[in-house]
Amino acid sequence: MHASIAGGLVNAIKSADEKGCDCLQIFARNPRGWLVRPLTSDEISEFRTAREKSGFWPLAIHSVYLINLAATDPILRARSREAFRGEITRSIDLGADYLVVHPGCAGAAGAEAGIAEAVKSMRECMRGLRLRGAAASAAEAGGKNGLTILLENTAGQGSSIGSRFEQIEQMLELLDNIPVDVCLDTAHTLASGYEISSEPGLRSTIRAINETFGFNRIKLIHCNDSKAPLNSRVDRHQHIGLGCIGDDGFRRIAHNLKFRNLPFILETPVDKERDYAWNLRQIRALAAVAPDFVSSSGVRE
Repeated sequence: MHASIAGGLVNAIKSADEKGCDCLQIFARNPRGWLVRPLTSDEISEFRTAREKSGFWPLAIHSVYLINLAATDPILRARSREAFRGEITRSIDLGADYLVVHPGCAGAAGAEAGIAEAVKSMRECMRGLRLRGAAASAAEAGGKNGLTILLENTAGQGSSIGSRFEQIEQMLELLDNIPVDVCLDTAHTLASGYEISSEPGLRSTIRAINETFGFNRIKLIHCNDSKAPLNSRVDRHQHIGLGCIGDDGFRRIAHNLKFRNLPFILETPVDKERDYAWNLRQIRALAAVAPDFVSSSGVRE
């Protein structure tokens, strides 16, 4: 689950532990502002100790919302790069396995220019930083050797890049010598036009992934239902089973062998009727009852 850091970073560990989670995602700072307070050595030590005791794996940090690595405006681009480099160093300090980032918005420049700018920004931000062990190659993954950056697919809203799997693949190819992989968001996937709510649609989406960046590059699933329908290009998360993916859609995803060994992070709403604990029970209940037999290829038989 994505846990709140209100009252201190270590509170996120306590909250996730109380809910019976296995893995954890947090913001490492205020996600809606540019200003950031440096972490003290005591805060870092306390968080690392609590995380080690909890046994949570992986620990993911989500980058702040204001970052736009594809920005063509020089002021926004400079602020975004400064903030993202800060997110990287903060993630390393906290011992995170993954740092999730949206590829960015290209504006009037178009997708190709946006992809080129985002790749340039990422290279600039990572320059001189030791993200993973020196013995680990860029093709290795799993977060066990240090920090890996994860590109999150988008819903396709506005001029955002990364809604098409081909765009994610293109960015990975251009970043082939640095530790970058993929975070797949289920709500974004549906809203961007990949029909994962039905059995044929899931099959088609699996083929699309295999034909582009491949499942070996997916390290994390953002498990969210979608308030917005297929191909709406609108990013609106919903409680598990209550949106356009639905119970059957998540049951098939949870039992498909392509997804079963991946960590799932909930980013679902919190309201008076339902919270993260409700959604956690929901996805676990769906995962406990298989829809039917799934072959080793990950396709229903």
